[in-house]
Amino acid sequence: MKLLTCRFQGKEIVAVLTPDERHMIPLSDLGYQYETMNDLIRQSSPLVLQEIRRTALQWPAAVELQEVQLMAPIPHPVRDIVCMGLNYRAHADEMSAALKERPTERIWPIFFGKAVDYCRGTGEDIPSHSDFISTLDYECELGAILWKDARKVPPEKVSEYIFGYTILNDITGRELSRHKQNYFMKSLDGSCPLGPWIVTADEISYPPQLAIRLSVNGEPRQNGNTRDMIFDITQIVSELSRGMTLPAGTIIATGSPTGIGFGMDPPVFLKDGDVVTCEIEGIGVLVNTVRDI
Repeated sequence: MKLLTCRFQGKEIVAVLTPDERHMIPLSDLGYQYETMNDLIRQSSPLVLQEIRRTALQWPAAVELQEVQLMAPIPHPVRDIVCMGLNYRAHADEMSAALKERPTERIWPIFFGKAVDYCRGTGEDIPSHSDFISTLDYECELGAILWKDARKVPPEKVSEYIFGYTILNDITGRELSRHKQNYFMKSLDGSCPLGPWIVTADEISYPPQLAIRLSVNGEPRQNGNTRDMIFDITQIVSELSRGMTLPAGTIIATGSPTGIGFGMDPPVFLKDGDVVTCEIEGIGVLVNTVRDI
């Protein structure tokens, strides 16, 4: 099932996508009064989701998507996005080459947080921040969303904690690495496009093995598969939850395959008017345009 957040008749609502992916049904029409996707995540259950799916399939009235404004499925995350650094081997090698560093064997995962003003949805603009940087870059990533609070979760139980999956573009201000940490370079306003919706976990085999691609103005840049993660979702959640509670609704950005602009020779960065298209098999397509806002 695909769940989305959109603006309809002047109000932000949570809805279910119809199988043709051209219509949506507000959950309130089905009798479910969840004001936000985070409310749905925290208050629902597998039984509730099954009932939503069953009722939606029989519902006689649906709204065309062209009549609504799609938003990020979770515009306001419950906490900073939990990010994985250099979690695809080819991307790690690409970064080492770009930074003129010797590649090293990865033993431990690299975690960092990405602050979000609010997540942009498909069709929304990405601010270029060209007034103070010139090295805006992209990273297409699988986003995993937790269903319930995760604390000391054993590896064999992690799959039970996954609510669903979405696409995340980890927009990055590369030159801000001069600060010797990820927080600023990863947390610029508008740097977390998310969407176009959430696919519930029951529709994707665990662990996910999905093709992941990104293009800029139609030019292919990234082409990988989520099976190539160095540390998979099981390892990520079980390791982090050993010492910290990950609340329901937490979004985990699982890392990016090779093909970033910084890794090109010479590097090529995003500029005003560039259209960035992220696609993950079984989920959908997330499209955003860079703008000098």
